[in-house]
Amino acid sequence: MTTSPPRQQLPEQARERARTARSTRAGLTGGTVALIAATALAPAAWGTTYAVTTELLPPDHPLFAALLRSLPGGLLLLLVTRTLPRGDWWWKAAVLGALNIGAFFPLLFLTAELLPGGVAATLGAVQPIIVAGLAVVVLRERPSTWRVGWGVAGAVGVGLVVLGPTARLDGVGIVAGLAGAGSMALGMILTKHWSRPGEVGPVTLAGWQLTAGGLVLLPLTLLVEGAPPHLDGSAVTGYLWLGTVGGFVAHALWFRGIGRLPVTATAMLVLLSPLVAALIGAFALGEDFTLGQLAGFALALTALVAGQLSPRQLTRSPKE
Repeated sequence: MTTSPPRQQLPEQARERARTARSTRAGLTGGTVALIAATALAPAAWGTTYAVTTELLPPDHPLFAALLRSLPGGLLLLLVTRTLPRGDWWWKAAVLGALNIGAFFPLLFLTAELLPGGVAATLGAVQPIIVAGLAVVVLRERPSTWRVGWGVAGAVGVGLVVLGPTARLDGVGIVAGLAGAGSMALGMILTKHWSRPGEVGPVTLAGWQLTAGGLVLLPLTLLVEGAPPHLDGSAVTGYLWLGTVGGFVAHALWFRGIGRLPVTATAMLVLLSPLVAALIGAFALGEDFTLGQLAGFALALTALVAGQLSPRQLTRSPKE
């Protein structure tokens, strides 16, 4: 007679997949809803970046902002956790850090320079669709027409919220925007695929990736922008917000969610970033919010919620 190995001896990746499968079968339990809400705080925090950048930070130094958003927080987490990668996790952490931070941030800022903010946000909103496609190829997940359809609806909703009638298009900017969305989408998929070592928590994983991404950004920032700008009180406040709430706190919550939730559903939460940015613009910065934008906002929120479900969960009888 054979016995199953103790729970703690199972590979971490197998445990993560088992938790995801149980969560999917059980539907949205209280614990799952709480986990989704905590994970959603990450893209919501990232949605404050535009307002913080325009209102508090010195202009023309986007890479310096990205550097302060990643490297100091990553080094702080390494100091607190006192855990360095081992074995193949040295190169895995470097790859994930480069995709999620080191490559994504420069592409994001290049997109913002070449395209209006609405066009850039709409390109970023296609990320759930890219994630769904990569999940089929890399994770061998069955394609979900439900989530792809809601991903398209979410991108349309974001477009209605943030696109203006005079939005101009730039070929290089569009390529950069799609490449940025693809970079973070691939980073999400590989984070899910590789999971994390059993003794490593999401805070440690966030520290590895923020440090790796910051080290990619450091020479790029010095080469492109040169010396750091003069910092006043407002700038210090803005950088502290981006580095803490928008940096290591948001990334720790994000990587925790990716590990325990279906990755295609988690990707739908990215829609919160442009929606939060639009809300801040309307209520804090005095920007107009039209009826069409309200309709787009409602569509994007509906897509975001529906993306957390599946047809099986919606048709499950109460006795099940």
